[in-house]
Order: sequence, then structure tokens, then C-alpha cells
Amino acid sequence: MNWNEEITFIESIFDQTELVPQIKWGTKVYCLGNAKVVAVGGFKNYVAIWFYKGVFLKDSNNVLINAQEGKTKLLRQWRLTSLDELDSNLLAQYINEAIEVERKGLTLEPQEVKPLESTLFNSYMTNDQILAKAFKTLTPYKQKEYIEHFEHAKQEKTKISRIEKAIPLILEAKGLNDKYKK
Repeated sequence: MNWNEEITFIESIFDQTELVPQIKWGTKVYCLGNAKVVAVGGFKNYVAIWFYKGVFLKDSNNVLINAQEGKTKLLRQWRLTSLDELDSNLLAQYINEAIEVERKGLTLEPQEVKPLESTLFNSYMTNDQILAKAFKTLTPYKQKEYIEHFEHAKQEKTKISRIEKAIPLILEAKGLNDKYKK
């Protein structure tokens, strides 16, 4: 769907603030200094207004959503299917609050990510010291790639099959997807 009218109207509200439009990743983003504050984009079924640190906004009108629960930490979206759903004064309030959040420098502390483990693959390595040594010489990225590949299988037999197919690659110090890289 063509959302030009909606995007132009929303950007006109952004333009009434001190935010400066910049092109980042081929998209217009409104920034305070170099910090991304808001952006707007059209999708198949809706227009989304992004608040890059939306998690810190009060959102007393409950218009913001987390588009990727469990993945997205800071960003929140306001989705619209028509301009009739948009209260421009409310949007201006949200934008001003987002600017204040950026001024205060609010951010989330990085969460320590526990390394993924595969008890099944660990048992293979316990029984095969050559495999264990070869796996430990792989880069952390390649190790993670293998473990995720094993652990994302739902059935035990699939995990076993994936591990057994990967062992020759590991022994050759190859990554799971090296054959696709040039």
C-alpha cells in the first residue's frame, strides 16, 4: 500500500521539533545530535512510527508496542492504518518526551548473555577428545553457530543427526556455513 500521505503528514510533525533528519541505512531518521530519536516507515498493512528509546516513554495512552518481544529492548512502535487514528498533539507529546529521554542519556545496561550450551554435544566431546580440541580451536562465532544449529532442532534424533553431520566439518576446522562464503 502507498503510505505517502501518512508519512508526509507524520514527518511534518517531526519537522516542527528540533530534531534533524538524517539518512541512515537508506532511511530518513530524525536525530538529536547523532542519536536516533524517531522515524516513520510504511509497511504492507500499516505505517509505523519508531521511538528508538521508546521503552523509557510513559505511554499512558498505550499506543506503543514492542514489535519483536524478547529481541527488541529499547525500540517501540506506534502503528497506524490511517491518519484518522493519529492524534497529532499526542504524537507531538511523545516526540518531545523522546527528545527529553535522549537528552537525559537514558539507556539500558547491557545484559550478560549466557553462552548457549548443548548437553548432547558436550557428551560427544567428552567421549572424543580430538573433537573437543577441534571445537575449542574454532572461533567463538563458529562455536555459537554450531551450538545454535544443534539446539534449535526440536527432536532428539534431529539433534543427533545434525551433530553427526557437523563432526567432519568441525574436525576440518570449518564453520557450519563456510561453504556458502566466498
